[in-house]
Amino acid sequence: MSKLIFTIALVFTIQIGIMAQTFQGMAVYESKTSMAEFKSRMEGNKNITPEMQKNMQDRMKAMFEKTFILNFDKSASIYKEEEKLDSPGQNNGGMRMMSFMTGGGGTYYKDIKQKVYTVDKEFMGKEFLVKDSLPNLNWKMEGETRVIGGYNCFKATAIRPISKTDMRNFGPPKEESTATKSDDAKKKTNFMDDAAIAKEVVITAWYTPEIPVNQGPESYWGLPGLILEVNDGSTVILCSKIVLNPKDKAVIKPSTKGKVVSQKVFDETMVKKMEEFRSMNQGRGGFMGGGMPGR
Repeated sequence: MSKLIFTIALVFTIQIGIMAQTFQGMAVYESKTSMAEFKSRMEGNKNITPEMQKNMQDRMKAMFEKTFILNFDKSASIYKEEEKLDSPGQNNGGMRMMSFMTGGGGTYYKDIKQKVYTVDKEFMGKEFLVKDSLPNLNWKMEGETRVIGGYNCFKATAIRPISKTDMRNFGPPKEESTATKSDDAKKKTNFMDDAAIAKEVVITAWYTPEIPVNQGPESYWGLPGLILEVNDGSTVILCSKIVLNPKDKAVIKPSTKGKVVSQKVFDETMVKKMEEFRSMNQGRGGFMGGGMPGR
């Protein structure tokens, strides 16, 4: 293992020396989240008709299969979802809100030198500018290697706490016998009620020292090379294209619009609104079934 770490460090150091001060790169990532848990939750809810199930699954597929662009240099990066035209009749307000809850929305700026990030979010008609310290994942270097897009990659793993506002990590509903259910529990009709949310998740990342930047998709960073793939069990983010020193340089700067808040304050705001929507939609087929905000 020590030999592996030495080799990676050597390659990383050599590549940094080769890079010019004006170095910049662009990477395209495809993000896909498993819909299995959502499907099982919907199928077990008698208030959701087959037509509603299909409608919800179509929406979820659009939300859970996304393309992102990462523009980066040696010290900073911006990560943003690829812009697409809205479908006719699409519930834009509700889709935007759900997009935030599934890892999308906003421009994610990471400053590796300062170890801070900035992301702009629009939520419920208000603009927020979330500023906070980059999450410091305790990466464990593994011995496995593989090739992704022609680049030699190394495996690393880490354990990350799960945010209550990220619907990608909702587990299956908690099982409870009919005999032990309280009257209030029996009245619940929201398919998100009693969803088990894990406390933490194991992250598997594949990075390449051949592109020696401490960058990656979303909030991931801190490895001796660009992260080309991330897997947290339910979501896989895979790099599909890399362009080094593109002809058209991107402006890598943080957004400045919105009310400045910490991640904790923004999450608390999201959770509060999610609870309000859940209360509003009790008995209407659930959060996504006919009672989605913005309709």
